[in-house]
Amino acid sequence: MVNFSDLQLHDMEPVYVQIVRHLKRAIFLGEAAVGESLPSRRELAAQLCINPNTAQKAFRLMEEEGLIQTPKNAASTVFYDEETLGRIRQEMTGDLVRQFVAEAKENRLTLAEVMKMVEEAWQERGENV
Repeated sequence: MVNFSDLQLHDMEPVYVQIVRHLKRAIFLGEAAVGESLPSRRELAAQLCINPNTAQKAFRLMEEEGLIQTPKNAASTVFYDEETLGRIRQEMTGDLVRQFVAEAKENRLTLAEVMKMVEEAWQERGENV
């Protein structure tokens, strides 16, 4: 079952959007596979201490975005195709990169300087380049 217990809600955006983003991140990281079940709307509302209508709104949005399926009289499950997965990947990384590039340019860094700093930071984390 998809785990929402580590979702830390905040006041910066609507709760239902945070729930949808949490599922997208789980899909992006490979932590939510196609066919994996989600808690019921009531279970999610109780777990996150939110209004059941907010949970319902999150489920509706996840269905509209092609992230879950809810068959009649059955639990909702994760569902996405390659196109949806590509859209999630772009959403999860594209905005981050654009923001980083904008700030680097505001700081008048060259592409070479940025690439060197990224490579150094990558290596500091113990990852292979």
